[in-house]
Amino acid sequence: MIPYLQAEQLGKRYGELMLFENVSFTIFKEQKVALIAKNGAGKTTLMEMIAGNDTSDFGKITLTNDVKVGYLRQLPELNENLTVLEEALRSDNPAMELIRKFESAVKHNKQNELEELTIKMDELNAWDFEVRVKQILSQLKIEDFDQPVRELSGGQKKRLALANVLVNEPDLLLLDEPTNHLDLDMIEWLENYLEKTNCTLFMVTHDRYFLDRVCNEIIEIDQNQTYSYQGNYSYYLQKRQERIEQEQAATEKAKNLLRTELDWMRRMPKARSHKAKYRVDQFYELKEKASGKRHDENLELDVAASRLGKKILEIDHISKAYDDLKLIENFSYKFARFEKVGIVGKNGTGKSTFLNIITNRISADAGTVEWGQTIKLGYYRQEGIEFKPTEKVIDVVKNIAEVIHHEDGRKVTASQLLTRFLFPPDTQYNFVEKLSGGERRRLYLCTILMQNPNFLILDEPTNDLDIMTLNVLEDYLAGFGGCVLIVSHDRYFMDKIVDHLFVFDGQGKIKDFPGNYTIYRNHVLEEESKKKTEAVSKPKPVQEKTRKVSQKLSFNEKREFEQLEADIDQLEMEKKELEEALNSGGLSNDELVEKSKRFSELTDELEEKEMRWLELSEKA
Repeated sequence: MIPYLQAEQLGKRYGELMLFENVSFTIFKEQKVALIAKNGAGKTTLMEMIAGNDTSDFGKITLTNDVKVGYLRQLPELNENLTVLEEALRSDNPAMELIRKFESAVKHNKQNELEELTIKMDELNAWDFEVRVKQILSQLKIEDFDQPVRELSGGQKKRLALANVLVNEPDLLLLDEPTNHLDLDMIEWLENYLEKTNCTLFMVTHDRYFLDRVCNEIIEIDQNQTYSYQGNYSYYLQKRQERIEQEQAATEKAKNLLRTELDWMRRMPKARSHKAKYRVDQFYELKEKASGKRHDENLELDVAASRLGKKILEIDHISKAYDDLKLIENFSYKFARFEKVGIVGKNGTGKSTFLNIITNRISADAGTVEWGQTIKLGYYRQEGIEFKPTEKVIDVVKNIAEVIHHEDGRKVTASQLLTRFLFPPDTQYNFVEKLSGGERRRLYLCTILMQNPNFLILDEPTNDLDIMTLNVLEDYLAGFGGCVLIVSHDRYFMDKIVDHLFVFDGQGKIKDFPGNYTIYRNHVLEEESKKKTEAVSKPKPVQEKTRKVSQKLSFNEKREFEQLEADIDQLEMEKKELEEALNSGGLSNDELVEKSKRFSELTDELEEKEMRWLELSEKA
C-alpha cells in the first residue's frame, strides 16, 4: 500500500489547554478513514493542520510525493463576487480553468475567443469536466449556475464548496462534517458517490450510517491515545468495547497483584538492603498500572420534563403558500402525550415554515394552531443562538437561572448543571469564544433543557455534536416524559427516537407515515421498484395507434411508423440508463467522456425519430 499521509506524535496547545498530544497515524492510498473523538478534542484543528492551514506545536505531518489535498471546511470560505458556476470551477487544474474561461466567453458572447477556447477544450478533453460539475451541482440542488455566491444561504454555500472539492478530484479528500446542510436524498447520493469512487478519504462526521457505509477504517482519539480499527463503524463499536473491557480487566488484575506485592514490601525489614531490585521495580510498575483507570465523562441528562395536561398541540387545517409555491395545504393534526415525531422532506419543502407557524413566529394563511395550557416549549433552532464572545460559559446559564428547581423538589446550581453537561469547573469561567462548535451546541442544548420543557422541538440537533454526546441525547429523548418533534438529516438518530414521520412532498401535502426513517425509506424504494416493473410490463397501445393511422399511410410508411415506435421506446430506455450512470458518480473519466458523447448522440437521434413519427401520425 502507498502511504499518502503520515502524522507523527502530533500535539497542539492553546495556552494552558492541551488540545491533544502524541497523535500518530498513517493514511494509505484508497483508504476511507473517519476520525472520532469527543467535542473539544481538536478534530477540526487536526484537519486544518493536515490541510496546511494550521501548524502543530509538536510532531510532524508528511505528505508523500506532493499529494494534492482537497479540503471541505465546516464553514467554507468562498469568493462572494463569483457566480455559482465560476466558484464551482475555481481550481489550479488547467482543464477547470479553461472551462471557467469558456463559460465566461459564452456568457459575455465573446465570439472571437470561443473558437480558440473550443479547440483547447478538445485538446484537454475538458468537456467531461463541465458536464460533471453541472451534474454534481444539480445533485446537490444548486441549479441556478449564474446566481452570485453572495446570495446563497449558508447551507447552499457548504454544498457549493462540496461540489468544488469533489470535481477537483484531489488525491486526498478531507471532509469536515460533510453531511451538515444536506437533505436525506443528498446524503444518500454522497454516500453512493464516495462508496464507488477510488478516492482516498479522511473525514470527521457524526452520521453513523454514513460512517458504516463509506469508511473502512476508524481512527479514535481517546484520553490522549490514538487507536485504529480496520473496519466500519459497527466493527469499531464492537472492538472499542472489547478494548475497554480488556483495559479494565488488566487494571483489575494489576490491583490484585499489587495487594500481594504491597504486603511483601511492608513485611521486608527496612534495614535489609538486599531486596530484589527487579521486584521493587515491578511493584512500582504495578502501582502505575493499577492506578490507570478510565476517565469517561459522559453527558448527564437527568433533567425531568414538566407535567403534561390532556391538551398538547392541535393543528387545524393550516395552509401556507408564497405566491404560486404551496408549502402546506390544509394540514390538521392533534398531538397525543409522549409522541415522538420526525419530519422529513427535501430542502425547500416547507419544514422550517411549518416549525415557524406552530411556534407562532409566522402566521398561516389559513387554519389555527392551539397549544395546551400546561405546555412548556423547548425550541432548539438549527441556527442556534448568538453568544456574546466576551461572555463566560457560566454566565450564559446564570442569565437564565442561578438555581434550577425541579418539579420533584430537587435544586441544581448553574455550576452543577454545567458539570453534568461536560463543562467542569475549570472551564466554566472560560470565554464562550474559546469553545469548539460542538461545545457551543452542547451549551445551547443545556440552556434549552434547563427550563424543564415538556414539548421539545429539535431542528437539526445533531449538527456538530460528537457521537458520544449523541448516544446520551438519544437515550434521554427515548425516555423523555413529554412530546418530541424532530427535523434531522441524521437517519440513525431518527431511527432511534421517532415513532412516526411527517413527510413533506414539496407540493403542500404532509403525509403521516407510521414508522421510522429506515422503514419509510424501504417503503419508498419498494414503491419505486413497483412502478418500474409496471412500466416495463404494461402493454403499450402500439397496435391502437397503428390502426388509427394505418388507413392513410402507404404500406412502407406503416412499416416505418411501427418500427419508429419500437425504436423510440428502446432509445428512451437507453437514455434513462445513461442518465442514471452519469449521475451515479462512479464512472471513470474515460467512461464519463464516452457516455456523455453517446448521450448527446442519443438525444439528437431520439429527436429526429420523434419528429418523423409526428409527421407520419399527422397523415391520419
